[in-house]
Amino acid sequence: MKKSTLAILTAASVAVTGVPVAVVASSDPPPPPIGVELLTPRSEFTDDVRIGIKVRLEDHPTRHLNMRHPSRTVVARITVQPGAHFPWHTHPGPVLVNVSEGELTYVQASDCVEREYPAGTAFVDPGRGNVHTASNPSDEVTVLLATFFEVPAEGPLTITEGVVPPDDCNVEVGSHAHP
Repeated sequence: MKKSTLAILTAASVAVTGVPVAVVASSDPPPPPIGVELLTPRSEFTDDVRIGIKVRLEDHPTRHLNMRHPSRTVVARITVQPGAHFPWHTHPGPVLVNVSEGELTYVQASDCVEREYPAGTAFVDPGRGNVHTASNPSDEVTVLLATFFEVPAEGPLTITEGVVPPDDCNVEVGSHAHP
């Protein structure tokens, strides 16, 4: 910012409010709407591990997620800016999600119900073709810690290619990239 512009803004703030206001020009680009930071490499269990999870959403039958070969896992920190929306997508395997800050609205394509998860809550995303979207409806940043199971050796953790959005869900969606 030019010194003359800064001087004019400071003078204007003093004239209007009686208080000088510091104007700081930032050359940093704004954060992406959805940022993904891998906290671990894609890791493999060295022992024979089998994981079973039962998930029962309200008004739904219990869903059994049996991972006989959970194979590769990875943990990621996902930062969702206020108002940001994920595209309709799925994951190769189940994902355990902890909401550590803010809140998230999660919508499965199978029922279009908006499920709210505030900070301090967790949920299971079944993956394996379970098409869904999510968004940050708040004015604050949302931070998720996600443990992905059954991830491929390489490639995306989020699958959007070939995912067909539901016709009957009136939900706004966006886009993002996974490392």
